[in-house]
Amino acid sequence: MTSPTPLCPNAMQVHGVHQETDDVWTIELIAQDFYPYSPGQYALVSIRHSDSVLRAYTLSSSPGLSRFITLTVRRLENGEGSGWLTQEIKPGDTLWLSEPQGEFTCINKENTPFLMLAGGCGVTPIMSMTRWLLASDAQPDVTVIYHVHTPNDVIFAQEWASLCERYADRLRFHLATSASDAPESFVQGHLSEALIQQYAPNVAKSTVMTCGPEGYMEKAQDVCLSLGVAPERFYQERFHTSAESSVSQGDEITMRVRSLAKDFSVPVGATLLYALEQNGLPVIAACRSGVCGSCKTQVLQGEYTTTSQSTLTEDEISQGYVLACSCQLTGSVEIA
Repeated sequence: MTSPTPLCPNAMQVHGVHQETDDVWTIELIAQDFYPYSPGQYALVSIRHSDSVLRAYTLSSSPGLSRFITLTVRRLENGEGSGWLTQEIKPGDTLWLSEPQGEFTCINKENTPFLMLAGGCGVTPIMSMTRWLLASDAQPDVTVIYHVHTPNDVIFAQEWASLCERYADRLRFHLATSASDAPESFVQGHLSEALIQQYAPNVAKSTVMTCGPEGYMEKAQDVCLSLGVAPERFYQERFHTSAESSVSQGDEITMRVRSLAKDFSVPVGATLLYALEQNGLPVIAACRSGVCGSCKTQVLQGEYTTTSQSTLTEDEISQGYVLACSCQLTGSVEIA
């Protein structure tokens, strides 16, 4: 099989598709090759094996723990990607995924208690990280506050119950809603200082990870910082939105090369390495996996995320150096 686009080179076979809620499904995938990723990351998916229509979804599984690589997808009305994945894909089909992307992960964070704040489908990276943290050798305490519109909207309901039973001494899990008819087991009300203080009294000493609709995350940031959380211990996933995140050939950004005084158009979500190679620009790439450091490139300004900085010094990072193979472009950039 040939990849439909260089952005999605990883072929995965669908093992199963099961429904989580009325409008959310989890797709189980078998990777045909080794596929290393960190809990909380996402991947681009080639929709209908297209080279021009890509969608971004969180990897809701946890590396080293989950039997399959999973995508958990909310079906949106007229959603080209979500409709195909939740209504048409069946066991035995093949999906093409990009390399894992994004910096929203609990890996290499300070060993503190964790507070996980999730709104709606923003729970997908939160589950990936919570599952991984509870099984890790560091064994931090984890508090999860998960807001849903109604009690029927809880994603991973059975697994949350199982984790609470298995890790009763370390996991504190709270479902929250503003629905008036919710069971007594639900916390009533929107995210607020009072709610956080009641269910996460040690928040100021915690590392906070949050994902959900934009307004929810803005509220989470305001509340947590006002309660004493250090800014460097507050993390949020802005790639995930309530609408489908998409990348297509029509979604292009500008890569300016200052030394050449030239601009190049590249697709959103591409790696810097891909952008350089596709435009015939000189770059050395040996391992192509963020290990050897040969593709070190200086980004002067712009929008991007990185998945590996393992060979870079703190001084190089402060000067804007990245590993091109591990740098995903989310907006226009200028390189040296």
